[in-house]
Amino acid sequence: MSEAENPEEEKSGSLMSHLVELRDRVVRMVVAVLVLFLGMFYWANDIYVYLAEPLTRHLPEDANMIAIDVASPFLTPFKLVLMLAIFLAMPVILHQLWAFVAPGLYSNEKRIAGPLLVSSILLFYGGVAFAYYIVFPLVFGFFTSIGPEIVNISTDIGRYLDFVLALFFGFGLAFEVPIATIILVAIGFTTPKKLSEKRPYVIVGAFILGMMLTPPDVISQVLLALPMWILFEAGLIASAIIFKDREQDEDDEYEDEDLEQEAEPATVSEHHPLTDEEMEAELDRAEAGEDRLDK
Repeated sequence: MSEAENPEEEKSGSLMSHLVELRDRVVRMVVAVLVLFLGMFYWANDIYVYLAEPLTRHLPEDANMIAIDVASPFLTPFKLVLMLAIFLAMPVILHQLWAFVAPGLYSNEKRIAGPLLVSSILLFYGGVAFAYYIVFPLVFGFFTSIGPEIVNISTDIGRYLDFVLALFFGFGLAFEVPIATIILVAIGFTTPKKLSEKRPYVIVGAFILGMMLTPPDVISQVLLALPMWILFEAGLIASAIIFKDREQDEDDEYEDEDLEQEAEPATVSEHHPLTDEEMEAELDRAEAGEDRLDK
């Protein structure tokens, strides 16, 4: 009876050890976010001023941002610092997740997953930087210039934060396109050659995602769709280089299949039915042979 219970005890013990390890790593993630949050909270208002600079730069001299809700002057900078702490702690969070799942991966998976993890972090940061330094000045300059002259522009600080966070998330996610392309090729779901053939659909999909991930303005949608297309091409080139041997093997298989298909009609043509003229010629030869035998 004890021998039968041993496997169950081992499974339960293994599960508990994994849960304990997961708890410890989650605690480390929370501590990293909390340390960054407490370290930046004193400068929360200054950080918000820096975040709002792309908008305030284009506001009229007598225009200021406003707070509609009573608690917005405190809660909005608080929310900003919390999101910034999570954003800056992302390398620690992803490292803890990687350390938790890495023991269950094969060596070849570890070899690919490590660089992809680092690249995904850098690309996400690159997408956020692209949104702040390139997209925001264009978008806010456009919005503040097309309004009627009788309208005073006074943006709520909470709504502005929600707007820029949505753009940060959209551009950070869009810049992960090369990683997604490489992963799809790595798991064998597709090949660089097949993806290149579907380029028109990818371009249309990039503009659709740009419409879904950004606020309803044409400028931010186009500025998101174009980098997604360019990054898709970059991921296509990178996947073709990384998995060059696999693509060559698939090309050899396609060539073998083409040769087999070309050989099949030749085999069939050797047994094609005789025409009437050929049938008569065969009968004449057969009768001539019978006459020779009779003689």
